[in-house]
Amino acid sequence: MNVEFINPFLSSLINVLSTMAQTELKPGKPRIKTDEIACGDVSGLIGMVGAQTRGSFSITFDEGLALTIMERMLGERPDNIDDEVTDMVGEITNMVTGGAKNLLGEKGYDFDMATPIVVSGKGHTITHKSKGKKIIMPFSCDAGDANIEVSFDKL
Repeated sequence: MNVEFINPFLSSLINVLSTMAQTELKPGKPRIKTDEIACGDVSGLIGMVGAQTRGSFSITFDEGLALTIMERMLGERPDNIDDEVTDMVGEITNMVTGGAKNLLGEKGYDFDMATPIVVSGKGHTITHKSKGKKIIMPFSCDAGDANIEVSFDKL
């Protein structure tokens, strides 16, 4: 998979969380992911379809990080992952994908975004509909870990 296509998702995530939740993420080392088990407690998944390709993007947060982001954005910390937290994860997924879409549009890639779905719970799965490899990129910060996954049919 072309790194030129993945980097807009990474920079968009870092931008969204630093501006919306004053949270600075440190990127780890990307790798190919071979299973569907999420590396965290709550995930947003969004599909993308365009003339050149189709694929999906997901972001998964540890519970502690999701609760901290909610606290930093709204001033209140929930006790656990509830409907408001899952709504927030869906909105973050939408904002990150929208930011990446703008950056990719500048390079001539265009795609439409589906409505994000959010899944939570220990050991939940993320099923990407594309046939391409899944690239997972870990991030860490003082409040916990996040992982993004990107998968596209071709690029």
